[in-house]
Amino acid sequence: MLRHNLRNIAIIAHVDHGKTTLVDQMLRQSGLYRQNQAVTDRVMDSGDLERERGITILSKNASVTYEGIKINIVDTPGHADFGGEVERVLGMVDGVLLLVDAAEGPMPQTRFVLSRALELGLPVITVINKIDRPDARSYEVVEMVLELMIDLGADESCLDGPVLFASGRSGLAGLSPDGPMDSFAPLFEAIFSHIPAPDTDPHGPLQLCVSTVDYNDFVGRIAIGRIARGRIEVGQEVAVVDYHNPAFQKKGRISALYSFEGTGRTPIQAAEAGEIVAVSGIEDIGIGNTLCHPASPEPLPFVPISEPTVAMTFYVNDSPFAGREGKFVTSRQLRARLFKEALRDLSLKVEEGDTTESFSVMGRGEMHLGILIENMRREGYEFAVGPARALMKEQDGRTLEPYEIMTADLPETYSGAVIGEMGRRGGELLSMEPLGSRVRVSFRIPARGLFGYRGEFLTRTHGEGILSTVFDGYDPHRGELPGRSTGSLIAYESGEAVAYGLYSAQDRGELFIEPGTPVYAGMVVGTTPTGDDLVVNVCKKKQLTNMRASGSDDALRLVPPRKMSLEAAIEFLAADEMLEVTPKSVRIRKAELDHAQRMRALKKPR
Repeated sequence: MLRHNLRNIAIIAHVDHGKTTLVDQMLRQSGLYRQNQAVTDRVMDSGDLERERGITILSKNASVTYEGIKINIVDTPGHADFGGEVERVLGMVDGVLLLVDAAEGPMPQTRFVLSRALELGLPVITVINKIDRPDARSYEVVEMVLELMIDLGADESCLDGPVLFASGRSGLAGLSPDGPMDSFAPLFEAIFSHIPAPDTDPHGPLQLCVSTVDYNDFVGRIAIGRIARGRIEVGQEVAVVDYHNPAFQKKGRISALYSFEGTGRTPIQAAEAGEIVAVSGIEDIGIGNTLCHPASPEPLPFVPISEPTVAMTFYVNDSPFAGREGKFVTSRQLRARLFKEALRDLSLKVEEGDTTESFSVMGRGEMHLGILIENMRREGYEFAVGPARALMKEQDGRTLEPYEIMTADLPETYSGAVIGEMGRRGGELLSMEPLGSRVRVSFRIPARGLFGYRGEFLTRTHGEGILSTVFDGYDPHRGELPGRSTGSLIAYESGEAVAYGLYSAQDRGELFIEPGTPVYAGMVVGTTPTGDDLVVNVCKKKQLTNMRASGSDDALRLVPPRKMSLEAAIEFLAADEMLEVTPKSVRIRKAELDHAQRMRALKKPR
């Protein structure tokens, strides 16, 4: 039975192509808000990090009602590191809106999310967004999207799908970038005509596959998914089964049921097949589980999520400053938080480390793990992390490593420096496409070759370059690749940095700290232009005598230090370094703090 008054869609795109802004306008034009109601921009970006960075990290559910038809909308992340969110929510929808920037065109993540949608046979509505950009090239981008679809093996129905042109910020859409536009009405009409209504069996036994798990301190886990068959009610007893584990089965009872209305959840008593709902009352429910009628426990197949490619080791903080700034500092608290995150984020894996105070955390990229680290420090956790490493695989006696497709848009002037650095890091040039005064270059490169490169890329392109990556499979190990070309300035003793000591050290390299900063022996306080590590005494004070008064010398002129953000510090880490993370500070340190021990380790034969 078709539910003609319902549509389920996902909005997919590369990062910063305007998904969340488009949803804002769909909510406004559906009549959800009062005419004079003050509403923040990017209302779907609920997390502090999402609003600060302007990116979507977690998929969000919302709904609009337009001309009597309810549209359930899933806003998905655009960054490749959060592709696991996209993969699992596509099973909840009947079609997708593919957003493409009218100037940038299809980017690596566009290919990734579109390929996933085509694999599931979902109809695609292409929306060329940001047509009001001065450098927009709408018709050319349409041709690029069609070429991408053909390359991915799309069928004729997909190639003949509707193409709309829109300005998400202005709330305008139409069938031509040059034609008159006054609202999103053409977009809503395309959704109604091209996205099929859910074809459901409301009278069969219940089936609901869990695509997302939320958590609430008052009700515990909240499972979000689409009802594939039957009807679900508050108080109903259900069986929980797993497609990949036939032996797993347990029973539970629905204590609360919610539908998505606007940007919030509304308690309801019952819902029928085709609807996307949130369910609470079942302990330890996980992503991929299926809620069924107890008399008919039939699990639904769940799309396997791509494996992690990057790992970092999390440690209990053991620095001399341990426990001063954090609220949660023990291994028990760190373990509980990491394994809780792994239950919510299916593309993240956590394993016990070599010691009881270390844990191996595996994710889809440095940003994926960096977001986790930032969220934990804001919650009051204090810990240390090691440098990122690529996850290798053994197959047929060969060692395989993950490869990425790296695409960079940059001014043509700086292309030579980027191509040269990519060659040094093991990258293979795939294409070079002129874009007026800019150029787009694509490389296939080992994932470890990109570690620590984003900051250097922005420096080489004077902040004008745009870099994006997407996973491209495993290939034979490339061998040794050059690491960081700079060394570290290491504090000699514990204390407080003073101007005299910093003045003496700044001739050796670039400093990360300023006078008054507490330091300890083995802490990294700067970087050297050479590849060698140097030990400096930033706590050294000027020795005063009756022949040397404090005011007789010229005032010391200190170069302003480079303030290291969390992402920059993660990229900076060398193989023998760690990052100390607290709610208030981020400190780079040597794994072995004792200078004499480090020297002995260097002298040992390898």
